[in-house]
Amino acid sequence: MDREVGDVPLAVDVGSQEDLARALRQLRRRHARRHGYTELTYRELAARSGYAHGVIGDYFTGKILPSTDRLDVLVALLGATGEEQRAFATVRDRIDERRRQPAAVRTTADSRATSFSASRSQSAGGVGQQEPAEAAAQDRVPVSERSIRGARTNGAAAATRTLPRDIASFTGRVAELRQLEGAEFPDGVVGIHVIVGMAGIGKTALAVHAGHRLATRFPDGQIFLPLHGHTPGQRPVDPVDALASLLLTVGVSVSHIPPHLEPRIGMWRDYVAGKRLLLLLDDAVGHEQVRPLLPGSAGSLVLVTSRRNLTALEDGSAISLDTLTAGEASGLLVQLASRPDLSPDDPAVSHITRLCGHLPLAVAMLGRQLHHHPAWSVADLATDLARSRDHRLELMHAENASVAAAFDLSYQDLSADQQRLFRYLGLHSGNDIDAYAAAALTGTDLATSRRNLEALYDQHLLSEPAHGRYHLHDLIREHARALAATDPLSERDAATDRILDFYVHTASTAIRHVARRQPVASVKPPTAAPDLPDRETAVAWLSAERLNLHAAADQAASCGRPGHAIAISGVIHGYLCSYGHWDQALALHRTALDAARQAGDRCAEPSVLTDLGVVQRLTGATSSALSSFAAALDLCRDLGDRPGEADALNELGVTQYVTGDPASVASLSRAVDAYRALGDRSSEGAALNDLGIAQMESGDVRAAAVGFTQALELHRSLGDRLWEANALNNIGAVQRMTGDYLAAAASHGQALELYRNLGNQLGEANALNNMGIVQYLTGDYVSAAASHTKALELYRTLGNRFGEAMVLNSMGELELASATAARAAAYHEQALAVAAAIASPIEEARAQEGIGRCHLQDGRTDEGGRWLFQAFSIYQRTRSPHAQRLATVLHDHGLWPGDSS
Repeated sequence: MDREVGDVPLAVDVGSQEDLARALRQLRRRHARRHGYTELTYRELAARSGYAHGVIGDYFTGKILPSTDRLDVLVALLGATGEEQRAFATVRDRIDERRRQPAAVRTTADSRATSFSASRSQSAGGVGQQEPAEAAAQDRVPVSERSIRGARTNGAAAATRTLPRDIASFTGRVAELRQLEGAEFPDGVVGIHVIVGMAGIGKTALAVHAGHRLATRFPDGQIFLPLHGHTPGQRPVDPVDALASLLLTVGVSVSHIPPHLEPRIGMWRDYVAGKRLLLLLDDAVGHEQVRPLLPGSAGSLVLVTSRRNLTALEDGSAISLDTLTAGEASGLLVQLASRPDLSPDDPAVSHITRLCGHLPLAVAMLGRQLHHHPAWSVADLATDLARSRDHRLELMHAENASVAAAFDLSYQDLSADQQRLFRYLGLHSGNDIDAYAAAALTGTDLATSRRNLEALYDQHLLSEPAHGRYHLHDLIREHARALAATDPLSERDAATDRILDFYVHTASTAIRHVARRQPVASVKPPTAAPDLPDRETAVAWLSAERLNLHAAADQAASCGRPGHAIAISGVIHGYLCSYGHWDQALALHRTALDAARQAGDRCAEPSVLTDLGVVQRLTGATSSALSSFAAALDLCRDLGDRPGEADALNELGVTQYVTGDPASVASLSRAVDAYRALGDRSSEGAALNDLGIAQMESGDVRAAAVGFTQALELHRSLGDRLWEANALNNIGAVQRMTGDYLAAAASHGQALELYRNLGNQLGEANALNNMGIVQYLTGDYVSAAASHTKALELYRTLGNRFGEAMVLNSMGELELASATAARAAAYHEQALAVAAAIASPIEEARAQEGIGRCHLQDGRTDEGGRWLFQAFSIYQRTRSPHAQRLATVLHDHGLWPGDSS
């Protein structure tokens, strides 16, 4: 007899999973008709459900009978009503019963109690008794009205008096095996090892492998008991049922097993007392499930596997599994692929395992796929994985098992709020996250965020590589993204806005303690933000979040939020420059510039161009820097942006100085005047510093000294310690040039201390180089060499090629005075190569002069003259006062063209 549920026919006496598959297909067609679009594909259903699309195809073609929980999810996605969901569940259970039982007993199956769950309900004195059919019917409520866990059938306990077979492909875990095999426990204490880790990490494989290796130490036997913490379609095994199974396994008859928990615990511990047993409890859901099963006296060893951290389990020694190493993962793939021509060193092999995140389950599934598909090449599989970067999980399956399904079982154990956080973590673009950012992502308070993160960590859906910072494995992140795709677009957009606002807001707060200039960024404040009261905490936050901020800017630029991308780029510019993250700054500013141009935001372009030009200059790309500043100036003048014009003028002047352009003094003077007219005292002080350096190079030392002194007073009045250090360092250079070496050493020493306290490595390198010059001039060659060597190390670490050329020349001058001309020439030649590469005529001429002097000292007068004249030509072209000095040297040696020898 048939009945119609809507227009989806379900047969009450249906007898096959093919009939169920036909009903599923009809439900999918109805869903498409009602919504006016084509039927959902298997891939679309996979994205919404989190299951592998290949497995979903098997469900819809009748090849595989879906588990109860998966069927509920699928029919709910296809718009089934509550009544229809119950009808589908009833049909599915009947099919499963008929498939599992012999024909002779099918008619009486409902009256037979074959699991310990049923036995317990019948023997517990009638309190809360239910017939199996009634219990199943109560489970059959719509998926929207109950948790997935509630859909599982009661877990049947099935202990065995032997361990599962060991696997030949077991790989790695050397340290963990050593820990298990070498463990010693105090007298009277049961040995308990809890092996924990994320789904697919290989917990059971390690426990079984270790169990076989340890078996001879436990002559009274080995018992394996699955606890079904994460078995599809089953509830976790109740301890009372588990104890009954253990007692039956060791030979206790059914009639002698007491009905209640405590007597069963006593009977089990009485039996184990004095024996040496190895007990493997697999897939535990919590400490409450495990504790009643533990022996009460020493001599036995218990191995527990769990996806949760069983922190409440007393005396348990935790072994937390990480992914395999790159080499172990490659070895596992090659072993399971079983291809004689395949090597772990094959680049395609390492590419595949890297895309698997070195997760054993994923690597094993792909290895077996390669074995069973001889027509597949390893390179082709690697290419397929790389192309399916956001859909890799769909390729990681074997028959009806998949990596996504393994992850989903952990997800199902979470509460609704925890599931929401997990899904939204898939929207977070960074590498790790803290509780504040997670609170912003979900719009919750900080306490709730912390609880939910801890719950995900407890399920090993997150790792905690540093205190309070959580990380998603790449494949788990992909699963979270797939689940998030089923949320309404408006909710996902709101979450993205909240997290981007959080990063802009908190970075703006932090940068106030770090950089002289703080760009204005107006965003909605987050629900919770870290307290950043001083420079130390601000720098610590920026350092921890640096890569996340970059990822957030990239995400903003790619998802139509150019304002956030521009804001992040501008806000953290000063931090990135001060702490040497110049490659990152280049990429970030280019992203922001592209975002501004694509959005047609001309007002945002000048500041981004100026920031970009600064980093281009720092990395030696002076020609590109000049172009960026010129473009910024043109835009500012068109827009009437006077502060932006002053910034661009100042940075242009600094770059002109670096490239030996005499126009630098004029540009910097105009910048000083512009800042003064705007009343921007901080920027005025910085520009005075820059102007003084250019004046000093042009020979106007007195004007430079006045400017540096004014700058020092301004920055001290503003409490700006970084620019105070810059002014002190520059004052030291003036004092050195006027012969006051003692005062110069003191000024450079004060600057050096400030730079180090601020953690500013570029300033530290500059001060060390200047200190080294003073030490050389006062005859302290050993200290000078140490200062220059440290400065060179810092410049190279930072990638500051101008500084590198500068200190190499200083080292050459020191060597010429203290060692040999040959060693000195080697330093100058290195400096010349760097200076030429970055188009820095100042250091190029200095290097050429140094090489020429080395030749003069070694008696090669003509060769020396040629080098000195090249240097003179550059000095003359750049209007440097060094031109007159060098002309005198050439005349004194009779090397000036036209001089008679």
